[in-house]
Amino acid sequence: MHPTPPPGPDAPGQSLPSTLLPSTLGGPGWEPRAATHAAEIGTVWAPYAVRSHVAPLTDVLLALPGPEQEYPEDPGAWLMLDRPDLPRLRAQTESLATFYRSQGVTPHLFRPAAPKPNHLFQCDLFFMTPEGAILARMAARQRAGEERGTAEALASLGVPILLTPRGEALFEGADAMWLDERTVLVGVGKRTNHAAVRQIAPVLADMGVRVVPVEVGAGVQHLLGVVNLITPTLAAVIQPHMTPSLRDALGAADIELIELPSDNETEDLRAMNFVTLAPGRIVMPDRCPRTMARYEAHGVECHPIDVSEYIKAAGALGCLTGILSRA
Repeated sequence: MHPTPPPGPDAPGQSLPSTLLPSTLGGPGWEPRAATHAAEIGTVWAPYAVRSHVAPLTDVLLALPGPEQEYPEDPGAWLMLDRPDLPRLRAQTESLATFYRSQGVTPHLFRPAAPKPNHLFQCDLFFMTPEGAILARMAARQRAGEERGTAEALASLGVPILLTPRGEALFEGADAMWLDERTVLVGVGKRTNHAAVRQIAPVLADMGVRVVPVEVGAGVQHLLGVVNLITPTLAAVIQPHMTPSLRDALGAADIELIELPSDNETEDLRAMNFVTLAPGRIVMPDRCPRTMARYEAHGVECHPIDVSEYIKAAGALGCLTGILSRA
């Protein structure tokens, strides 16, 4: 039970001196919380924060595959191109985790309590800011509820969740990209809608960040499937999938473009579905020699790795890696 405070003063509206109040009402023992939420990242909350697409990567979230990959339905029922081979998929997950460790990146591996086949793709399920995560609200019925498993993983790591899109809002993390420290591009198309932009924009505005919505064309999964930043001033793009609004946004930021064709490497082997480890350094799917040569001609250090089982599931490195923190 709470202690009964001393009798109040006779005059209405007159407050008691703090020395006469119990600690529960602000008296002796009460200590006001003076720090802002942003200042508590790293103390009250875990020290994970992102304000750049290319700053040195420090922490990632990876989902461990399991028996849910051996579903009886046709792969198309789970939005996949083919059925992944579970032992090979597990080996590729472990190989990628080992690679990240070799690069000074900490992989945080987890399994949701009720996993679905597409929980492999953590980039889709949240978007990190300097002050915590914006959770996704997936557009496909098959993926509804995956957000809950990722929310539990984030909470277990001490990451605050700043927003869960509601109402008719649809948002997927791979549709959001830090263009610079004050600008986030949000791709609007099949998977992320304007209702989500209206909810996300005020959250980021409180951090001094502007949201720039850009159109994602038909036949493209996410914004990440059209543009991927390599340095603050260099990006790879699949030229045929560029929309006028995206080209305008990149042009306004003076971003140099490596314009890639729509070919077997970019479409089937996911050559642009890479993760930027640090400015000018990427990890990318293997078996893409032409595209890798294009990157290297711009001074990019490329680390190819086998993610062929993830490609069967219609994703690759950029999709499967949940970015938790960059230095």
